[in-house]
Amino acid sequence: MNRRIRLALVLALGALLSGCGTAPADPSSAPDAETPFWQAEFDGAKGARPAAASWNTETGNQEAEGWGNNELQYYTDDAANSALDGTGHLLISARPAPDGSELPCHTQRFCPWTSARLTTEGKVALSRGRVEVRAKIPTGTGLLPAIWMLGDNGVEWPGQGEIDICEVVGGEPRTVYGTAHGPTYYNENGIGGSTTLPADASEAFHTYAVDKEPHRITWSVDGDPYLTLTPSKLPDPDDWVFEQDMHLLLNVAVGGDWPGDPDDSTPAPATMTVDYVRFYGEGHA
Repeated sequence: MNRRIRLALVLALGALLSGCGTAPADPSSAPDAETPFWQAEFDGAKGARPAAASWNTETGNQEAEGWGNNELQYYTDDAANSALDGTGHLLISARPAPDGSELPCHTQRFCPWTSARLTTEGKVALSRGRVEVRAKIPTGTGLLPAIWMLGDNGVEWPGQGEIDICEVVGGEPRTVYGTAHGPTYYNENGIGGSTTLPADASEAFHTYAVDKEPHRITWSVDGDPYLTLTPSKLPDPDDWVFEQDMHLLLNVAVGGDWPGDPDDSTPAPATMTVDYVRFYGEGHA
């Protein structure tokens, strides 16, 4: 994901978010009352790859400059790092690199970890409405798993626009961060907030969601809103860049500027288990 070290601004709790079984912020969209216009349920044989019609698998590390954060994982398209489990889930797993793999790294000669980064860029995007991802998120020192979105406007980041639906960093296993990044608010100046889970994110599935409506974005976990962003809360309201199509990304990063290095306590493999992804409202698939 793009660079950030710490969230610098925590906004007030949002009150206008649709959750599971609650009324949405904009009744005209009513995403919970509709059939998703796109969904990924991950039914398929164990070891199968996610559908290529919807998902891209990005690879590498060195040429991507450590994915902007000096990260230690080399993203692969191997089934060991991203595949279905045969029981309706997608597994995205960070693992120690195999002996002798010699995967080129930005911060050192070879990357000590492998992982996966899946995107829907060019295939599926949300214009307005709701995205829901039900997942179990890995926790541990040096890990930074993320569920997030990038804009399809063709502008270089941060003008591209980024919505981090869920990040769980390093040694904060019960804290879920939601953040927005744009032209004048990015990296450590990203605008966001957080909420606390009743137990570690790795212990149970939760539904991480964003409602993306005209001039309003609201974050929730399990239907409970915790953050709402509008143009008035930006450094400059004219820097609102979210009235566009945005695609989804799922990844498990290891090391880097925010979580720090993994250690002997870091789980290996560290797996994000995704039950489903659903887009409601307007977009394309």
